[in-house]
Amino acid sequence: MIIYTRARETTEAIEKMYVTMRHLFYRGFYKPAGVSGASLRNLLITIAPEIYGSMAVPHKCELDGLLYVLDRLPEGIEETPFVHLTSNEGLEKGNFQKIYPKKRRRVCYRVDAYQMNIEVLLGRSEIYDILTHLTFLYIEADKIRSTAYPEDNNGTPTRIWQEIEKVALEGDMLSREEKEVGLIHLASVLGRTFEECLAAYHKFSSPEMPDRLFRIVYYLGKVAQEDSKQFREREIFFSSVLRERIGHHHFGERWAIAVKEKLVALNLHEKPIHIISANMHSVKNLLFSHHINPDVNTVGDFGLYEEISNSPNLQKKILDIAQEEGLVQFADESGSNIDVQIFDLENLNLTGTGFTLNNTAKNSVLLVFDYAFGEQAFEVMDELLKPIALEDKTVRLNISSINIMGKAGILEGGKGDIMLPTAHIFEGTADNYPFENDLSIQDFESYDVPVYEGAMITVLGTSLQNKEILRYFKETSWKAIGLEMEGAHYQKAIQVASKIRGHISPELKLRYAYYASDNPLETGSTLSSGGLGIIGVKPTYLITKIILEKIFDESENSK
Repeated sequence: MIIYTRARETTEAIEKMYVTMRHLFYRGFYKPAGVSGASLRNLLITIAPEIYGSMAVPHKCELDGLLYVLDRLPEGIEETPFVHLTSNEGLEKGNFQKIYPKKRRRVCYRVDAYQMNIEVLLGRSEIYDILTHLTFLYIEADKIRSTAYPEDNNGTPTRIWQEIEKVALEGDMLSREEKEVGLIHLASVLGRTFEECLAAYHKFSSPEMPDRLFRIVYYLGKVAQEDSKQFREREIFFSSVLRERIGHHHFGERWAIAVKEKLVALNLHEKPIHIISANMHSVKNLLFSHHINPDVNTVGDFGLYEEISNSPNLQKKILDIAQEEGLVQFADESGSNIDVQIFDLENLNLTGTGFTLNNTAKNSVLLVFDYAFGEQAFEVMDELLKPIALEDKTVRLNISSINIMGKAGILEGGKGDIMLPTAHIFEGTADNYPFENDLSIQDFESYDVPVYEGAMITVLGTSLQNKEILRYFKETSWKAIGLEMEGAHYQKAIQVASKIRGHISPELKLRYAYYASDNPLETGSTLSSGGLGIIGVKPTYLITKIILEKIFDESENSK
């Protein structure tokens, strides 16, 4: 009962948080230290997401969560009190340096010493993602400020903080002794042990900035102190252009038009098309990596793909071979950040791959595109499935199958396991999408990978889930096996296109499969504990292999 009560509180807090963020977005700005910012902080603390660890504990900074957030925000965000969320508004034509977060496909610009611009091109989910991370960042910054500038000291920085300031601004590489002394001081400010700070120091460091942790902590505290003294108050601003474009498929429409124009230019637009939403490497490598080592079974030996994933030279070599043999790959220029690959199966030579392509399937086309982000999935799929308007006629795309592969959090099992959804349940709404998945556990029986089948939750944000709400979805009659961010959005677009608008056949094959990137119910297994690494290679290529085998057989069986 306690779990369910807590889950209900969390659900309500998540809904309130999204309503609040949406209101602030249309209002155009808010101050993190103001009433609106305080509301977001209180809601986030109420939710207490697993990914943010000890965020809700006063005077104890969350280091893994901090690293997770900073990997998804632009370098230097901790130094800038003013954050502007904009659309693509022409800053690339100026002399501003582009900044790309380590683990998010978004373009950012450091405008001056105090302002960071972040381009939002992926829809509302990206706005929610950024605001959630910034709210966490400001909670941690205020913890640092309260320790560095204690109220009973009249706001004067402590001696320890002054020592940290020297280290942060020194510029020269620290000696081992200086580093360890600095980490002792840092531990006092962060409420962490020396051992924890030493481990964090190595995680945060980079070849260009080995002492990065000191700078991050110093600027978080400094900017928060300036805000509290109203010397330079932090502010989040949303541009009017961004507010006009959100929800209108501005970038998704441009992306889909470019894809269809490419199909028309290649004279492939009237052929049967198999859509695959995945990545830019697994299909290509399965079809062409046998050229690297003809003696290796490219379908069954997943060790080959581990080698390729660690070798940029091999990756380039395979891409060059694939393009010579007919692969058409083009980078997205619409602003959607979704690259595309097109394979004309008629020109594909599968000798040496281990795959068999039947005669009917040879007339088909593979359309592979990169991962979407949250609500962006509805935007791009909805636009892609619309008919092509030519000068003399309108051509409805002949979509034979839609195949969605992605990574997701698992609720039973561990990293690298596979999940096959039978329905997508959209968190916080009454929108539920049951469907017949053409992938089943039986398809994976001959491989040594655990596979789970059942309903999956499409969450409003992976960084807003706690154990109570996840246990509720797992242990009640929902019997959910995992959580992700795009499934319900894809399925909404597919059902609208097939059942309402008549753009595609309702009989087309649907295939959804996810591999587990984390288990948020296990301590130390959340996304903030680290990425999949090499563990993700086998399930990624196994899912891709099964999807391709189905496609290569499907056309003939459906005739």
